[in-house]
Order: sequence, then C-alpha cells, then structure tokens
Amino acid sequence: MKTRAFFFLALLTIFCGCNNYGQLVYVADLPGNLEENSGIVSIKDSTVWVVEDNGNKDELYKLNFKGDIVKSFKVKNAKNNDWEDLTKDALNNVYIADIGNNNNDRKDLVIYKVPNPEDEPGDKIDAEKIKFYYPEQKKFPPKKSERLYDAEAIFHRNGKLFIVTKNRTDPFNGKALIYTVPDSKGKYEAKLVGTIKVCEDWKTCQITSIDISPDGKKIVALSYGKLFLFTDFLLDDFATGTVKEIDLETRNQLESVCFLNEQTLLLSDEVSHGNGGNLYRYILPEK
Repeated sequence: MKTRAFFFLALLTIFCGCNNYGQLVYVADLPGNLEENSGIVSIKDSTVWVVEDNGNKDELYKLNFKGDIVKSFKVKNAKNNDWEDLTKDALNNVYIADIGNNNNDRKDLVIYKVPNPEDEPGDKIDAEKIKFYYPEQKKFPPKKSERLYDAEAIFHRNGKLFIVTKNRTDPFNGKALIYTVPDSKGKYEAKLVGTIKVCEDWKTCQITSIDISPDGKKIVALSYGKLFLFTDFLLDDFATGTVKEIDLETRNQLESVCFLNEQTLLLSDEVSHGNGGNLYRYILPEK
C-alpha cells in the first residue's frame, strides 16, 4: 500500500503541478537568483550560508529562514569552476568545495577556506586554497566504467576534510570513494580511506552532499531523494559503521544537507522542471 500511495503522489505532482515534499518540511522559497544552489552550512540557528555551482558567481550568500539574502561576500582569490558543497570546522571557518567534476577530467580541484563569515565586515572575504588530486586517477577522463572522480560532498572533522565522490560510471556500479585532505593551505595527494556502496540505482544512489553531526556521532549522506545515515563508525573509514537508508519520498534535485543541531537537518534543492529551489527541514528518527 505504501508503494502504491507513493506512486499516486508522484503522478499527482507531475500532472497537477502540486508540490510533493515527501517527508521534508518546507521552510522557505530560495531567491530566484539562487536556482542552482549547491551547498549549505549552518553557523547560527536562524540562517544558512549558501553557494551556487558551475558557472555562477564567486559569492557566498547568507539567507534567513524566510528565504531572504541578508548578506553576501565576493570570495577573493577564488573562482567558481564548480562549487558543490560547504562545510565548517569548530572555529566556524567555512570550506567551499570546488570539486565538481562531471566529466572526470579536471586537474585543478580545490577547496577554498574562508574565515568565519559571521565575523567579517564589508562585502569581500579572503580565501586560502587547499589544492589536491586523486592519486588513483591516471587518465583524464578515465574510461566510462572507471569514472569515480566527480564529487559534490565534503565534511570536516579532526583537522581533516572528508571528500566523498559521486559515481559517474557507465554501467553504474554504485561505488563512492572516501578521501581525506588536511584542512590547511597547500597542495596535497588526497588519501583514499574507504569506499561506500549504499545502493545500485543511479537515480537515487549518487551522493550529492554530506555532513557530520556536531557531536561527531552521525553522518548523513544525501542523494536525489534519499538519506543514508551512518552511526557506530570509526573515522576515517566511516563506511565500516552501521548505515540506514531513509527514503524522503520525494525525487526533487536535492543538492545540499547540513546539521542544524544533533537531530535536525536542513536541506535544499535546485530548480528542476519547474520544481524545487527551496529550503527544507527534516528531523532524524530517534532509532
């Protein structure tokens, strides 16, 4: 019955133009000029910081929960080749992941580190560059069955940035790689610390964002309509822990997730086929 009900809701959304947010709670409509929002991070309870992806401005935006832009920074010493995620450290330095690599052919991957934007005056913010490469990648691009080097997901923990790749293989095999790099300025060989294979349906198993809870005990990976909740893990290879699949019962182009607190997530999606471009809330189940 649940499957039939979900199918009916999906058809209703398509044919009547109704919005279906599934298990997500709608918070706000994001501004029209942020249709391609690709990363969010929460520093204060009532706002989020947002970036857009490939081809958009080199800017970091602060939004309130009404969807208004209340502050923006031009990120100096940075270029938006394909900004795909945001994360923060314990000091609220923010990391902008310029790691989108759809064709698996980039040799200029970089994560920009900016100081706590809540404390910065003016309308420009300085960025340090954390450059890196994947030593396992030998060809640019590799053959289609080995295209594992796109990425849209990072989080920070214990002085490291964790990068989780987005599978672009054909045929799709569901595999994602976990890499780490230091969180300070420099050029690094990324360290492969684990692999994930959450499922094998390319429509809902490509990881588009990731975050770790403030206490470090939960990790959530986002896909197009699903969350994968990791618990009981040891870093660096968190894939060795317990993983629970949560179907959000919506198939919008969800691109970003972050923890607001230990149990509450904020998510956003891009505008796609006339839907999306919103900020959402989701409460993780207790068990």
